[in-house]
Amino acid sequence: MDTPLRILVVEDNPDLAANLVDYLEAKGHLTDTTGDGISGLHLATRNSYDVIILDLVLPGLDGVSLCRRLREDVGKLTPILMLTARDTLEDKIAGLEAGADDYVVKPFELRELAARIKALARRSQAASPRQKLQIGDLLFDTATFQIVRAGKVIELPPIPLRILETLMRASPRVLDRAELERAVWGDTPPDSDSLRAHLHVLRNAVDKPFEKPLIHTLRGIGWQITDTDPNAPPS
Repeated sequence: MDTPLRILVVEDNPDLAANLVDYLEAKGHLTDTTGDGISGLHLATRNSYDVIILDLVLPGLDGVSLCRRLREDVGKLTPILMLTARDTLEDKIAGLEAGADDYVVKPFELRELAARIKALARRSQAASPRQKLQIGDLLFDTATFQIVRAGKVIELPPIPLRILETLMRASPRVLDRAELERAVWGDTPPDSDSLRAHLHVLRNAVDKPFEKPLIHTLRGIGWQITDTDPNAPPS
């Protein structure tokens, strides 16, 4: 199975979007999907994704305009893969000049798309000079290691900082003890109480001074960071 990625699919053809989501989730990836450009801009701005799959022709806001706004107005560096039914050089150049990293011409093989996504994510993770992670009002700049919540700068020791980055990159996925320990300590995890102690330090800094907790424990499963309460009863 591939390394799980969080992917946003912005595609107005419901059949194609469903096929993409089914294929990507079968490979273990997490997907959000929308069929219009305005919603796509909202999701891409609010959340952190590893890759954005973006159709060129969309209602509300076309793919080129959406891509340009993400790059120029929002400052998002998330890799963008453009989907286009227009196999002309001008359309390809328009997408790339707007800030897309790659493009695929419809119709395409899902295996090819998956390979392009994997390559984009790998290059981004290896060379990313700067990435801003955001969950609710919590911001984490991975280039400067600056953490800010509701305008207040938060100082963290190295291990809780690493745990926070791991949880934010995986959000909203729940990480179990083994996944967190492997991400932070590799193949040499510490004693069984260390993770819990570091999580306590993290919570005291990130959640305790604020009204709404972001770090949640799902008993018997693991931990996640999200701006919604997973234990709240459905409305």
